Amino acid sequence: QVQLVESGGGLVQAGGSLRLSCTRSGGTFSNYAMGWFRQAPGKEREFVAAISWSGGNSYYANFVKGRFTISRDNAKNTVYLQMNSLKPEDTGVYYCAAKGSGSFYALSGYDYWGQGTQVTVSS
Repeated sequence: QVQLVESGGGLVQAGGSLRLSCTRSGGTFSNYAMGWFRQAPGKEREFVAAISWSGGNSYYANFVKGRFTISRDNAKNTVYLQMNSLKPEDTGVYYCAAKGSGSFYALSGYDYWGQGTQVTVSS
């Protein structure tokens, strides 16, 4: 029932910025805690950032702290990931996910997933 659609991916030079968006439709009228994960070529999907349903609490992987910012606009059913100072190792498919029960940091803590948006950072 819940559907997530990511947008904003693309090709950017190292040191540049990109802003990803994820819009939710369906489900109940309640807001979900939301997360961003990414999967680089040849690697497992990994946690990037998450935000509580109200936007009052944010969680980040260590490798993006100080560079990425997660935010949300509940009136628009949208969560954002502002990515600054991008590095080639940030390249991958970025997935938006709606949280269920469990850890903010683990894939198993999320119930719904978008199809992903490609982010490519050139050197």
